[in-house]
Amino acid sequence: MFLVTGGTGTLGRLVVPQLVQAGGKVRVLSRHPREAAEGVEFAVGDLDTGAGIDAAVAGAEVIVHCAGGRKGDGDKARTLVRAASRAEGLEGAGAPHLVNISVTGADRVPQDGRLDRTMFGYFGMKLDAERVIAGSGLPWTTLRATQFHDLLLMVARAMARLPVIPAPSGVRFQPVDAGEVAARLAELALGPPSGLVPDLAGPRIYPMADLVRGYLRAAGKRRAVVPVPLPGRAAQAVRDGANLAPERAVGRRTWEEFLAERVGR
Repeated sequence: MFLVTGGTGTLGRLVVPQLVQAGGKVRVLSRHPREAAEGVEFAVGDLDTGAGIDAAVAGAEVIVHCAGGRKGDGDKARTLVRAASRAEGLEGAGAPHLVNISVTGADRVPQDGRLDRTMFGYFGMKLDAERVIAGSGLPWTTLRATQFHDLLLMVARAMARLPVIPAPSGVRFQPVDAGEVAARLAELALGPPSGLVPDLAGPRIYPMADLVRGYLRAAGKRRAVVPVPLPGRAAQAVRDGANLAPERAVGRRTWEEFLAERVGR
């Protein structure tokens, strides 16, 4: 039995069918009731409050942890680990294998109070969750990936609402396809616990301004893009490439290909 947290989100919804196709029985954790589908059942639970989590993890041999949010990733991981630890030994159950998704640079981008509510603060939250899972005493695997195309599209769309777009100067990203990350997570879930595995990064590195201009071209919009410096240690680390993994550019789908399918008219 596989349990997928965040199984209705950007990444999790792509992991679920791959596990079903591999012949697994899949349970998806959801905050709201949903109708079962072929090979998939839903368990109502909330990692923020802990409600329903014990029942959700019961009988799960592998837990693929895709749930995240704007805050509290470490707390979500703690709730999950506590429930998984309680489930171990019940009715002869062994320790479930926790497969976790994290972000490239989680251990290289320092926390900066001025930017903790931006995407830079996300790195620290993911590192917190990594440490919780690695120190849980349960078998685990963590995959770090660069930013998904979907996230950068959401950011570009929001920025394009402005008449003049402020693009952080010197900031670069290496976007990766969520489907490719999902395939790798499913592969890891079907295998043995492996600890921290090599990162999965997209095929190309882009300055933030180029990502925004690519979106504007695909959407047929015109906006001025103005470079804006960001202060702080976290921003400096990202300018230095802490969020990149050029040696792990194994993803295949480019930003341009993604935009052509998702945005192109």
